[in-house]
Amino acid sequence: MKSQFEQMMAALNDVEAFLAGEREGFKAHVPQEVDVKAIRNRLGMTQARFSNTFGFSLNAIKHWEGGRRTPEAPARTLLTVIDKNPVAVLTALDPGAFAAAVGSPGPTTLHLRVDRKRQTSRDVTRRKAYSAEGGKSTTK
Repeated sequence: MKSQFEQMMAALNDVEAFLAGEREGFKAHVPQEVDVKAIRNRLGMTQARFSNTFGFSLNAIKHWEGGRRTPEAPARTLLTVIDKNPVAVLTALDPGAFAAAVGSPGPTTLHLRVDRKRQTSRDVTRRKAYSAEGGKSTTK
């Protein structure tokens, strides 16, 4: 039985061979389930804004989040890319859509906003310790 590292290396070698044109039949993995509400909440968007920004129907988003329907494979693929790199999707769909979605012309605003929402309690604790010590950090 291969170790997890050996499995990952074999998969990376397969991808490299495919990209080099040495192998055919590479198949992307599309997740079976996507948490649409979590993605939307990380971006700080309402259902309507998410719908308008990324081109989904509002009813589809409501049904997906309510568990009444599951996104089809192409929608799950797009939702996965939105989750990992929303700026790339916005730029690809419409460069002007980025500014409309975040209210700012710069491409880093959304990235920073998403990163702030992913802060851990440890990050917050470090900042509090830094502030309490008059700017001198006591934690590593």
